[in-house]
Amino acid sequence: MEKKRFRSFFVFIVFSLFLAACSGDSDKTGKDGGSGGKGKEKSELVFGRGGDSTSLDPGATTEGEAFKVTENIFEKLINFGEQNTELVEGLATKWEVSDDGLVYVFQLRQGVKFHDGTDFNAEAVVINFKRWMDGNAGKTGDEIPFPYFASQFGDNIEKVEATGEYEVTFTLKNPQSTFLKNLAMSPFAITSPAALEKYGDKINENPVGTGPYKFVEWRRNDRIVLEKFQDYWNPEYPKIDRLIFRSIPDNSARVNALLTGEVDLIDGINYSDVKTIEGQKDLQIFTRPSMNVAYVGLTVNRKPLDNKLVRQALNHAVDKNAIIEAFYEGYAIPAVNPMPPVIAGYNDAISDYEYDLEKAKQLLAEAGYPDGFEIELWAMPVPRPYMPDGQKVAEAIQASWAKIGVKAKIVSFEWATYLEKTAAGEADAFMLGWTGDNGDADNFLYVLLDKDNIGTNNYTYYSNDELHDILIQAQREVDGDKRNALYRQAQEIIKEDAPWIPLVHSQPLLAGRSDIKNFKPHPTGSDRLHMVEYED
Repeated sequence: MEKKRFRSFFVFIVFSLFLAACSGDSDKTGKDGGSGGKGKEKSELVFGRGGDSTSLDPGATTEGEAFKVTENIFEKLINFGEQNTELVEGLATKWEVSDDGLVYVFQLRQGVKFHDGTDFNAEAVVINFKRWMDGNAGKTGDEIPFPYFASQFGDNIEKVEATGEYEVTFTLKNPQSTFLKNLAMSPFAITSPAALEKYGDKINENPVGTGPYKFVEWRRNDRIVLEKFQDYWNPEYPKIDRLIFRSIPDNSARVNALLTGEVDLIDGINYSDVKTIEGQKDLQIFTRPSMNVAYVGLTVNRKPLDNKLVRQALNHAVDKNAIIEAFYEGYAIPAVNPMPPVIAGYNDAISDYEYDLEKAKQLLAEAGYPDGFEIELWAMPVPRPYMPDGQKVAEAIQASWAKIGVKAKIVSFEWATYLEKTAAGEADAFMLGWTGDNGDADNFLYVLLDKDNIGTNNYTYYSNDELHDILIQAQREVDGDKRNALYRQAQEIIKEDAPWIPLVHSQPLLAGRSDIKNFKPHPTGSDRLHMVEYED
């Protein structure tokens, strides 16, 4: 997959704390086993990240910070490639598909154990899928306990059967071109049936999978600790004995923690900090293949955003290039469509809403709001690769909207509450983003903007029957060229209806110790860390 090229320029900032750190003892071991240099034990990796997980039950969340952890505790039937979304074996070693595309037969890996000592087999797979299917049955909106399952499979799985001790057969109601790629997504990892029975509703705090690391401890808003699973089916992995995921919401504080050796690896770095990090011989920069979008959602069932002309006006009143220059240091490109250009089916014939305040005022007048109006603009409370500083970006949008008479009050909440309230449709305009889960257009357009997913991943409550029919047709179309044509048509409808203001596609950067090797950031944002080790 071709990577989008991003221009880069840097602003050199020297931190006083960084200078102090450089003058210290390079062999000193930092807090929590973090590295201060060569003297650190090489059996532990401390990962500093922008926020805590909301759940450790992968099937019950759509949140990226959760998957950063669960990807190392659990395993799926199929995996993605090291730094792409090509399909490779996981808990299933091979699979066959019927000619009509309705029946999938998987041969499972033998000799695999869950962390509680129970055996992985076909029945375990059946129990997990029945849990997701039965749990969602008859529920809609924010009542759905397994929102990703609803988004990716709906009710299209007719049945799941154990057709042998290590053979599972799926029968679908309709062909689904994304079925295998969906199975490789982080939410569809297999949990120990014994653990599901033992922990019940508390399974989100007691994760038990088959992965290379087992869960040890979760201190909310502080750290999650994992340790090497000694009975992992592949004795070559993991290379490092202990993982600690530290929650450090402030980007600068996270960089400082790296500089002082409190952590070994960080994500979501400020782009203005790149030169500082590159100037340290004991540190290195990692680049994640880009597959994301940041956006402002416009909740279409709330006045005045129920008027398409108002939504179009707000699109015209956002200067994306200025936002990129101010907050991304050039490590981003303006977003025109709800999915990035690297995804097959991207419509590059669509022109963006140009930054035009006079056009915006004209549209507001046509909509009956010549003097503007007042709304709330919800700002993301946590940094993400696609949104490094939600508050500052919100302030820039607020200032721009004020020029057309739209007075936006900036609002924010704790992260879990923010997601819950936006999913419930309580926001007017809100800031969010998305990192693709499987490299398919369906994972952006259908998951985020189809009426089927209102109240789960479609936070704008946008519904268009013509769009829905096109997206469902695309799911069932096996011819790649025909699918791509359908997705290009879908993007034209979305552009006209303007339920979003697509902001940017960013180039995510991470930083870590220079002696870290075999860390290969994944475009989905869910990194498997079992291969990571330190150089001797």
